[in-house]
Amino acid sequence: MGEAKRRRQIEERAKAFARPIKRARFNLYTTGTRLSRTAYMCEEVSWWCSPEEDLLGMVARDTTDNDYLWMILARDRIGRFRCASLKTDFRTQEYAERQLWIAMSEVIEKGEIEEFGKQGDETNSPLDPFEVPADLPEEKLHPYFKLLKDEPGRAPARKVISELALWLAPKDPHFVREFQTNGFDQRLWELFLWATFREFFLDVEQLDAPDFRCRAPGVDFTVEATTVAPSKGGVLEEHPNPKTEEEREQFLRDYMPMKFGGALTGKLNKVNAAGQRYWERDESKDKPFVIAIADFHKPADKDELGPMTYTQSALWQYLYGSRVTWRFEGDQLIIDTHAIEEHEYKGKRVPSGFFDLPDAENVSAVIFSNAGTIAKFDRMGVTADFGADGYGYFRIGLRYNPDPNAMVGKAFSVDVRDEGYEEFWTQEIQVFHNPNAKHPLQVEALLGATHHFFEDGQLKSITPHDAVLSSFTMLMKYVKADDWDRESKAAQT
Repeated sequence: MGEAKRRRQIEERAKAFARPIKRARFNLYTTGTRLSRTAYMCEEVSWWCSPEEDLLGMVARDTTDNDYLWMILARDRIGRFRCASLKTDFRTQEYAERQLWIAMSEVIEKGEIEEFGKQGDETNSPLDPFEVPADLPEEKLHPYFKLLKDEPGRAPARKVISELALWLAPKDPHFVREFQTNGFDQRLWELFLWATFREFFLDVEQLDAPDFRCRAPGVDFTVEATTVAPSKGGVLEEHPNPKTEEEREQFLRDYMPMKFGGALTGKLNKVNAAGQRYWERDESKDKPFVIAIADFHKPADKDELGPMTYTQSALWQYLYGSRVTWRFEGDQLIIDTHAIEEHEYKGKRVPSGFFDLPDAENVSAVIFSNAGTIAKFDRMGVTADFGADGYGYFRIGLRYNPDPNAMVGKAFSVDVRDEGYEEFWTQEIQVFHNPNAKHPLQVEALLGATHHFFEDGQLKSITPHDAVLSSFTMLMKYVKADDWDRESKAAQT
């Protein structure tokens, strides 16, 4: 047998050990794997997996030498997919792919996948964020955690969270317990932020405080995550629940700025045992410091969406101490800006303009998103083909509208299970830059987010074409007609 024929037979046989994998699925498995500099060094061109998905493969083009490389990834002892083998200097993509298949087949046939994935630096064992300890009473579990854990249609979110938690939880002994109980919202927000920063091609280090340090070539900043929680006392405890347009306007003018203000000023004034603020600690000193905030002050219910879908306008009013009104002169939209001195609700008054407060110059920017929710994790799981059988996932919302005379976003609706549907962690991120910042955060640090600046008395924005302003997701269970009839009759009796 000729050598060329023998090689072709080996390559043909190796195909059985590797199949193409959807990029969104590969990205989910490898969210914590890529280093920031790889974005500048290579272009990924194809993605592969073993039949059981316990090995992953990737082929990329070296953007400097214009040749190709392959990488095999396997789960380490903690369960994270990491690089286990790498070969470079292949002249074509096709040749690199064939050699990748052969290398993957050799590992599989030797039965050494588990040993192959060990890195030697693991400090923990695989964990399951949905495994409830025997000593944790059922009544202590957060209602959203129970829904997430038990609802069959939430399978995609469970898969996404299980993969992301492998990277965050081993470094934080309290993560899983708090995620399951009274810290659910905060921990979900941190998972969302971490995945988002990784998608921005940032190397993310978990800290005790602030929560994250994010780095890339020419980029270095720290982030403290916080959430707006339900008030447990005082005049803000009773939620206004606005119904009319006038009530909603008042709600956004005064109640919500106070809610955002409480969370933000709490972080602004917090000191550690050594009397240091966040920006004075070694990890943050002399670099941009950012607060990332999400609104979880009132959950959604069966009658209405959670307020988080529309409260971002209250945030920027409070940050910059300004609000806008609009009018038309002919066909042209005119936006007028009005300064705000304070916010008042039921006799409680707080000054407006967070960025003008003493010491706020040390906060470079405030990050906001209304997407750190179970629905987002569901959709990201569905795009990676982890949708639950028998369920539909439909997204309805508002996208950025580039029309200069537009007063609202552009409405959209989409079946998340459509073959061509794509979604990214970064699409709902908004960055409000502090005009008084001692260490400004460069736009390039979060390229692809929506960036807001307050200049010359006006709010100015840089918005990507695919930015999503707000959305909600309908989770629909499909049932057969006979099953529907039986369930309807049972409900009637």
